[in-house]
Amino acid sequence: MSDALKHECGIALLRLLKPLEYYKEKYGTAFYGIQKMYLLMEKQHNRGQDGAGLASIKLDMEPGERYISRVRSNQSQPIQDIFMQINGRINEEMALHPEYTDNVALQKAEIPYIGELFLGHVRYGTFGKNSIESVHPFLRQNNWMHRNLIVAGNFNMTNVSELFNSLVEVGQHPKEMADTVTVMEKIGHFLDDEVDDLYFKCKNEGYSKREASPVIAERLDIAKILRRAAKNWDGGYAMAGLLGHGDSFVFRDPAGIRPAYYYQDDEIVVVASERPVIQTVFNVKFEDVKEIEPGHALIVKKDGRISDEEILAPLPKKACSFERIYFSRGSDAEIYKERKELGRLILPAVLEAIDEDTDNTVFSYIPNTAETSFYGLVEAAQDFLNQRKNNYILKNKDTLTAQTLQELLSVKIRTEKVAIKDAKLRTFITEDSSRDDLVAHVYDVTYGVIQPTDNLVIIDDSIVRGTTLKKSILKMMDRLNPKKIVVVSSAPQIRYPDCYGIDMAKLEGLVAFQAALELLKERGLYSIVEEVYAKCKAQEHYKDKDVVNYVKEFYAPFTDQEISDKIGVMLSSSDINAEVKVIFQTVDNLHIACPKNLGDWYFTGDYPTPGGNRVVNRAFINFYEGNDARAY
Repeated sequence: MSDALKHECGIALLRLLKPLEYYKEKYGTAFYGIQKMYLLMEKQHNRGQDGAGLASIKLDMEPGERYISRVRSNQSQPIQDIFMQINGRINEEMALHPEYTDNVALQKAEIPYIGELFLGHVRYGTFGKNSIESVHPFLRQNNWMHRNLIVAGNFNMTNVSELFNSLVEVGQHPKEMADTVTVMEKIGHFLDDEVDDLYFKCKNEGYSKREASPVIAERLDIAKILRRAAKNWDGGYAMAGLLGHGDSFVFRDPAGIRPAYYYQDDEIVVVASERPVIQTVFNVKFEDVKEIEPGHALIVKKDGRISDEEILAPLPKKACSFERIYFSRGSDAEIYKERKELGRLILPAVLEAIDEDTDNTVFSYIPNTAETSFYGLVEAAQDFLNQRKNNYILKNKDTLTAQTLQELLSVKIRTEKVAIKDAKLRTFITEDSSRDDLVAHVYDVTYGVIQPTDNLVIIDDSIVRGTTLKKSILKMMDRLNPKKIVVVSSAPQIRYPDCYGIDMAKLEGLVAFQAALELLKERGLYSIVEEVYAKCKAQEHYKDKDVVNYVKEFYAPFTDQEISDKIGVMLSSSDINAEVKVIFQTVDNLHIACPKNLGDWYFTGDYPTPGGNRVVNRAFINFYEGNDARAY
């Protein structure tokens, strides 16, 4: 993707179902869980490089023995940093105490992070400072083992203020209005309630306070706690939690916006944000890795019982389509096929743009995530060319010579790796023109492969702001002297902000919004902007369920092609000689290519939760009033 997008986040939960001695005997080490957690997190580094954290729990520890460990980092390579810290502690203890070497019981008792339950997280900070306090997992501590709560998630809530106020109403004093803290305290509040209720029941049954503690842990109803806590959540989330005594859960939002997959056998239960991560780390088959259903929680009790519980009634499934277009690793079999299909389906629009002149067209892609859709585009172009050859042969079969046939069959679709992404350049000069010159060199080109009579078709997986296209890619492509540059987006036009975890919070930052705004001005329709603002403003104090997305009316006067053409004009600076054409995928084709991930609100404005409509209206109000603030 030429415009970098940040995105929250990646989770990994691992529960070992056997005693640690089992893993020592079978795999040669009691550190099996730590090793697997490193792989689970490293294989998801694409989901977050601003911070990483890991928490572990040791089961059945005696009072006074440490049973929870946590480490977090916001260094430049946070995953490596936290595991260097962990390995440092382990190596230090092993060096000081040789007697630990073959004694698993001593290793567990004395060495941190050697346990049976783990929760890891990788993070992109979509807003605010990237402080260590923002890095998951979050820990809610208590001297009662089962009141300790560790939370990490891939999520964003649209109604943080409402959730915060509900905590204040029950007498709490949260330390900040952040969705992670608010969600953790919400779960914690009902966890405390459940523990209190169970304690009084145990007391009435004749248990002493000490005897009651393990009974409470056994009887804790995690599903009940989650149902009470999540009653008013509005957002996209895959929420993972550990309780100090050893229960754990992963809970997915009812629209299935954020992904979560799991695998279980008699040795482990593992959850991750992406399927191929589990496949690779544990060498299991595609079909053995299951998806947590929307609105459901996978719950693992301390005693190893595993259940799949419905927490909230599922909504129409709107799994994030950007997971398939861009975020998730393309090593997932389904995602790989879907990305190729996105390239294949856009070929007819490309052929129209080049007047079907494939002989004088070079196909390429913007590194690196657009490579798979490029393969689909080229395969479809080759099919088109083969059909053209077949038609010619059938039409001229009586006069066709061997030489003509050889010449015909030698014609191929021309592909080149034209764009090359250079190492990240530091924009250490603050003066605007100097910084722009550095940005212009983020990409380099392969010279000598384009003729002045050629079209250059270059595919990207999506176009968000268009900044890198305008300041770097198009200028570099123009140096090759093509006749025409056709920029192809395998995703549709991004018109609306995201509020479920992707860093697209402001309307004015979207190039499609900028293009529609210019068209409104040019055609004397700016009154529509004022009308949309008035309608959005009038809904400011409505309940979320009553809010309508009036920002759709901002785009209504124009066809998709008109906006695409305007984007092409806006991205072409005066010093570009080639004609520039911009093509976007259609929403219908997106749904054909990615039938299981129908979350398309960034393209259509059809938000899967009521909070989305409030967010998009607030984003428009902020734009109109010149308020440089996030809409949620």
